[in-house]
Amino acid sequence: MLDISVSYNRYKFLGHEFLTWLWFLMETAPEQLVNQNEEPVLLGLGSRIVLENSRGEAIETITIKGGESELAEGRLAVQRGAVVTEMNVNLDYNGMVWMFDIKGESLDVSGLKLPESDGSDGSDKQEVEAAVLDRIDLYETVVAFVQHTYTRFIKNRISTEWQNTTVPRMKQWITSS
Repeated sequence: MLDISVSYNRYKFLGHEFLTWLWFLMETAPEQLVNQNEEPVLLGLGSRIVLENSRGEAIETITIKGGESELAEGRLAVQRGAVVTEMNVNLDYNGMVWMFDIKGESLDVSGLKLPESDGSDGSDKQEVEAAVLDRIDLYETVVAFVQHTYTRFIKNRISTEWQNTTVPRMKQWITSS
């Protein structure tokens, strides 16, 4: 059995590949982004993306904030071997929008901004309980989406489709940008 730190260091690249693949899907095949119920969602890059390029012993970190013009620099970094290590995304589903960061190393969700709630004032115990349960459900929506999407990525990653279809399409995406 592998020590937890050995396993962590050996397989953390999968999270980075996942985020790079997710960026690729957002730009080339957004219709493939679905939730755990296979319902379509809109997923877009938010205000920040962090890339990392390992060159021997040196690690170059590139943080990009801003709009589409700055993303060209990110694509250039990917072209030179960088992977996405963290990204800010907007998840739009059923008219509600969640904003959050995903860290590739651990798939942690942070900085989560939930959609607006119904605005109950919490004047009685039942309203407070309902508001808390509603917020829990909103959190679970994001976690379930990330888990489902990562599961899809892993299934693709270990299949022959990865090398035969996905990698060539990603290379074309990188070079055509």
